[in-house]
Amino acid sequence: MTYRKLLMVGSGVALAVMAAACNSDKLTNLNTNPNSPEDVPPGPLFTNAARVAASRWLGTTYSLRQTEWLSQHLSEVQYNDEDRYLRLHAGDTEGSFNGAYSAELKDFTQIIAKGVASGSPGTYAPAAIMRTWEFGYLTDTWGDIPYFTALKGDSIGGSLSPVYDAQKAIYTDFFAVLDKAAKDLAGATATNTLGTADPVYAGNLLRWQRFANSIRARQALRLINVDPTTANAQLTAAFNAPGGVFQSNTDNAIFKFPGDGVYDNPWSVNFKTRDDHRMSLTIMNILQGNNDPRLPIFAQPTPADPTKYAGSPNGISPARAAAANYVLNASRPGAIFYSGKTAYGTFGGSGNTYPSYMMTYAEVAFIQAEAAERGLGGLTPGQAAGFYNAAILASMAQWGVSTANANAFLAQPSIAYAGGTPGLVQIGQQKWLALFTDGGQAWAEWRRTCQPATIKPGVDASASNVPRRFEYPVLEYTVNEANVSATKTSHVCTGTRVRLLLLRTLRDAGSDNTKLLWVRKAPRKFSRGAFFC
Repeated sequence: MTYRKLLMVGSGVALAVMAAACNSDKLTNLNTNPNSPEDVPPGPLFTNAARVAASRWLGTTYSLRQTEWLSQHLSEVQYNDEDRYLRLHAGDTEGSFNGAYSAELKDFTQIIAKGVASGSPGTYAPAAIMRTWEFGYLTDTWGDIPYFTALKGDSIGGSLSPVYDAQKAIYTDFFAVLDKAAKDLAGATATNTLGTADPVYAGNLLRWQRFANSIRARQALRLINVDPTTANAQLTAAFNAPGGVFQSNTDNAIFKFPGDGVYDNPWSVNFKTRDDHRMSLTIMNILQGNNDPRLPIFAQPTPADPTKYAGSPNGISPARAAAANYVLNASRPGAIFYSGKTAYGTFGGSGNTYPSYMMTYAEVAFIQAEAAERGLGGLTPGQAAGFYNAAILASMAQWGVSTANANAFLAQPSIAYAGGTPGLVQIGQQKWLALFTDGGQAWAEWRRTCQPATIKPGVDASASNVPRRFEYPVLEYTVNEANVSATKTSHVCTGTRVRLLLLRTLRDAGSDNTKLLWVRKAPRKFSRGAFFC
């Protein structure tokens, strides 16, 4: 199978290192390792980098062990230190930060250089788009990060101690990179692509354009509370860029796992041996309260009663007598995420091939709905209901809900679009639901909108507020202390240098959540996670 072969080649070359040189020219050939090539074709490098990126941000650690608790899509019922914020410190979360730089971000950067050198936009533009998609998770999770001088330690003039760039500058570059990628792809040809080495779109240039523009719209809307002028300009540009944004679920950016036992969906891999994940009470209350037809897809009946669905509260200590009840009386995630036999039972069957959703049309339509309600991006409030309905229908179709059930859901008075501030609240909540399995984006959206308003730390959580950012890695204080310390001391919003920054939400400022939710906060400089301060 070509796809698997490319993945296997990619995983081998991703760790390639240069063989140490010998002083004798006669022994040069002995220093060449045929299994560790120094110059790798962009195709297999891209295949593997895309797999690692999707697995990293939508997989076992960042999503299933960290942000799914913060967004409260899921909860933990046994080993729940993360759910109580006890294992969200620098030493616990640094793997995503360190690993991204040392692995796939370096690969994407090399692919860009190769593609530019060969004049191949069908090669370098997809790599630039994926690189930006991934840096979006990094800066939205940690704030100021190494960006402009990062990934250049092995280049002439490069530094092994890159500076931390301001988030404002990073976002500005995001928009420039995505703008160039979409425009350059307009001049690419069908023969000038990654082809079958592209596991996302198989070399479809139009869909890569739409992915670039959709990411641009995502990041633009994230600025709305700190820089609405730029948000408006970038939304307008994204909606009108070559190719436009996603138009249907056909455009969804997904990573399709082969499911061959080597490259499986990371959720299914996790669930083969772990049975401490349950659906959060937060999401289950909303799903059940609105008769949401996605409920039996997102969740399974409780182990104790196959006729019931129930959630588990987040952050409840296993020491509490009531905690053990949720092992049997709370729902596991849906059977679609399970690959069959596990260490504790048999569920699902095809979870190992289930795709990871990197970005969906549903999210884009929600972005358009909010932009329309706010009168941004060249859209008007009169268009908001249409985009809102399209977003919900797209999410339903994505998860396999029938058209009839989706329409019935939309017809409910509590779901039918209300417009104005209530409409924005509806958009925020429904978008959070549509982002199920993408804990990082759901957490980022909650920090921006405070929706759902019911997200709050559990009764046994180690902090009184839901964490707003991750600490910088311990390794950074070891190898790059001057730069990381300078960033933290000059851009900290609250808290201390070595503690999680636990910032109050907008709703903490008063009792009327809906009035506070969409009011622009006072202007402030961009800083570590300033979009969420």
